[in-house]
Amino acid sequence: MTNLPSLPIASSRRSTFAAAFLVALAALLALATGAGAQVVPDGSTTVGLSPRVGAPVVTEPKTYANPEGNPVLHREGTYAIYWDPTDHFHNDWQDLIDNYLANVGAASGALNTIFSVDAQYTDKTNVPASFNDVFHGAYTDTTPYPTSECTDPDPFEKEDLIGSGETQVCLTSAQIASQLESFLSSHGLPRGMTSVYYLMTPPGVAVCLDKGGPKGRCSDYTGTKESYDNSFCSYHAAINPGGLATGDANTILYGVVPWTAGGYGDFHLLSADRRPGWECQDGGYDPTKKEELEKAKEKNKEEIKKFEEMDAEEKAKAEALVTAEGPHAQEPNQQKCPTEDGSCDYGLADLIINQLSLVQQDIVTDPLLNAWQDKDHSENTDECRFFFAPAEGSSAAAEESLAGSVSNQSIGGSYYLNDAFNLAGLRLPFPGVGCLEGISLEPRFTAPNTVNAGETVGFDGMQSDITLDAGIHYPGAGAPAANYATYTWNFGDGTSVKGYAPGAPVCEANWLSPCAASAFHAYTYGGTYTVTLTVDDVAGDQATVSHQVTVVGPPPPAPAPAPATTPAAATGSTPGGTATPTPDPVAAEAVLSHSLKTALHRGLTVRYTVNEQVAGRFEVLISASLARTLHLGGAPATGLPAGTSPQVLIARDVLVTTKAGGSTIQIKFSKSVAARLRRAHNLPLLLRMFVRDAAKSPATTTVLSAVTLFN
Repeated sequence: MTNLPSLPIASSRRSTFAAAFLVALAALLALATGAGAQVVPDGSTTVGLSPRVGAPVVTEPKTYANPEGNPVLHREGTYAIYWDPTDHFHNDWQDLIDNYLANVGAASGALNTIFSVDAQYTDKTNVPASFNDVFHGAYTDTTPYPTSECTDPDPFEKEDLIGSGETQVCLTSAQIASQLESFLSSHGLPRGMTSVYYLMTPPGVAVCLDKGGPKGRCSDYTGTKESYDNSFCSYHAAINPGGLATGDANTILYGVVPWTAGGYGDFHLLSADRRPGWECQDGGYDPTKKEELEKAKEKNKEEIKKFEEMDAEEKAKAEALVTAEGPHAQEPNQQKCPTEDGSCDYGLADLIINQLSLVQQDIVTDPLLNAWQDKDHSENTDECRFFFAPAEGSSAAAEESLAGSVSNQSIGGSYYLNDAFNLAGLRLPFPGVGCLEGISLEPRFTAPNTVNAGETVGFDGMQSDITLDAGIHYPGAGAPAANYATYTWNFGDGTSVKGYAPGAPVCEANWLSPCAASAFHAYTYGGTYTVTLTVDDVAGDQATVSHQVTVVGPPPPAPAPAPATTPAAATGSTPGGTATPTPDPVAAEAVLSHSLKTALHRGLTVRYTVNEQVAGRFEVLISASLARTLHLGGAPATGLPAGTSPQVLIARDVLVTTKAGGSTIQIKFSKSVAARLRRAHNLPLLLRMFVRDAAKSPATTTVLSAVTLFN
């Protein structure tokens, strides 16, 4: 394996123990800072930064928004690019990383990963960001590194990087962007808002957003708190030559993940360069201890005295034990030590994988650095920094790799990835969970016991488990507006109702939409009915559940027999003169368009079918309470099923047919009624149909159905 070029000796050599102690202290002292999109000092570009220092900022979720509706990604083809002319990025690391990216692509659409949480965020297209990822493969770029234009704050030991006459490698963000643009051109790779590139560099290569040095903003840091606070773990950016807020076909979306995984277990490095990397993974938090900062056990006087009496070798072992008890990485994919190259460093790729997951979530929700952020420009992953719960596995550090094996994601393999931010969980009183490892969508309701026809029964969809129950959308590409999960009931008898859950403001303001998560219904006839609840969350995910309800009562009327051809049959008498009962007409109705605007302009379009020649009428009803809210007058409706709320008649039309069959009718609203109804956002109505054949029987058939018109 070829080694990296020689680098100058670092100005501050850190022992393993001292490094762990210093970083732990820095983590304890650090305050939450603006951790999201940050401008490079020379003002040349903007990057979405994942810094080492920081704390979750979910305490102010109301400021996390995308007021202009700028783009999110609805699908992405991902590429892994290893810029590694020195062949120092181990093949086993690449194997683990590439397989992870392929596993993420294969799991697209699943609800049990952190990426499914991001689907609640949308843009002016009113289409949610989608967990729709396709891994397009990996490539090792052997283009030589350019002359360094920055200074690595803490380069590797010179003896560790054999290469006569070479200088240290420190790449600026501008050099990274230039190389990526050149690489895409030379290989004919796609650009635009559906391709994402992850560029990675090997150990010993620093990346800086400025000129670097002790106070620079770099992927490395010196032994000072200021340098540590300025350091970062990864970033994402966009090359957007058109300058459009929406990007275009020439835009390049990319993330940069330098080697920030440390060097524990890599026996190819000198001991001084086997550095900790946990601070770019979990910030020293142990999820098995309710996210308390990991720390070594304090020594008593006797233990201190015993330590002072040890020789150098014994002290080294004791310090290694202290390090293992303190902050350390979690490497769920660490193989048995040593691996084929004699090292215990395979699991270091797990720390790079976590950075790839952070970069991916930020790119999907804020690809051009102008979409979903909070008031301090913190992005999605900043809101939940260092949240990894719930997690499984051992957090104890292994002797060889100084790493634990905790994982919290199963995506074709076990991974330890930062939780995703769930704004939906903070918009309604329940569940109120702001950081999640996946989502749920499980419609639930309990069917009532056997009931009698005409009795009112309840169906409670509030039992459902819906993670993404509230969000933001952009109706008509306009201003952002509240959005909520919807519940649709099909009662199995030809009637249905759709609406929101109690607690959603649009439901509380009942002229906007009905509260349909819980619904009452009465069956007219006996029989066994299949009741189906369909739930759509704000990300566009849909799920259904069905249960049966048994109703005791008279059966539904049988379909009328085919008309007889004899005059006797037509008069309802047999040849012997005995009168025969004439069945009631059979009819059905359905609203064809649920657009409120269309209904008010053209009329409510209704499809109907009848089994014979009938005469009758249609009536459009609105709840009396909603009529008062909209200042609508009208005659009270009578003859409604028990349990139906008081209704007011607001439109009607006659129906006369000459034979059996079906057709459509448009029920017009008066100008004054239409003017009042335009104030509604979503409009719940009842449609009633009366039909009879007066020549045979005065009996009337009534069909009643619920309909909601939407803007």
